[in-house]
Amino acid sequence: MGSHQDDQDDLWTPTTPAGRDGLAAIVARPSRAVIALDFDGTLAPIVPDPEQARAHPDAVPTLAALAPHVASVAVITGRPAGVAVRHGAFAGVPGLEHLVVLGHYGAERWDAVTGTVRAPAPHPGVAAVRSELPGVLAELGLWHDTYVEEKGRAVAVHTRRAGDPQGAFETLKAPLAALAARHGLMLEPGRLVLELRPPGVDKGAALTQYVREVGAESVLYAGDDLGDLPAFAAVEKLRSDGLPGLLVAADTVIAELADRADLVLDGPAGVVGLLAHLTRAVTRGR
Repeated sequence: MGSHQDDQDDLWTPTTPAGRDGLAAIVARPSRAVIALDFDGTLAPIVPDPEQARAHPDAVPTLAALAPHVASVAVITGRPAGVAVRHGAFAGVPGLEHLVVLGHYGAERWDAVTGTVRAPAPHPGVAAVRSELPGVLAELGLWHDTYVEEKGRAVAVHTRRAGDPQGAFETLKAPLAALAARHGLMLEPGRLVLELRPPGVDKGAALTQYVREVGAESVLYAGDDLGDLPAFAAVEKLRSDGLPGLLVAADTVIAELADRADLVLDGPAGVVGLLAHLTRAVTRGR
């Protein structure tokens, strides 16, 4: 008869052969594995006010236990790198000395080793969009029903606070796409959020570049939103090139993401559980 721990570990078994191969490769040689994670909705629960988002209380200690055994832990987020570091409480944590936060979809990079953020100059279209956005929202009657998040290198409009969040989201899509296009930006839809940001940067490009930089031989990526689809595509491409990978959907809200995942979890608590399982697996017998 199996132990309770064995039963718990079954929760983290991927449902696809490619996912099982990816997990096996990570466990077999963790020192060559990259563990890459989205922040909002994956490490931190989704909340109405994004400024109040904080990492799950067990996320940092669990990552600190796992990180010394793998090549790297990378948090890849649309937020500014510094904001993710603060909201995640990642700085100065023993065990996370080699954590990297790739903010603004990889346009910014924070390294725990130096504690500094490296970034190129912002796209000029972001400032133009920022100045025009209040007028666009007011004209649509949504200025008071939305929350505008300043991201420095991008601007995001959240509709979660509106009386009809999904209706406001649908109303805004076309006008904000036109506003973005006028200033050389692109519109990235998410879970009741529309982000206007520069083209040519996404989580897939950031992940691929980082995996190659580290010289990783396996990769895990976990995410929960439409912005994570490019990272899923990047892992699928790496797998087709012979590098094993595991794709994790943090929940079932975005069907397109869940359908492509090797493992579907139940939010940040589930992600933390998976990370704890990985720590047990890579340290077993050591």
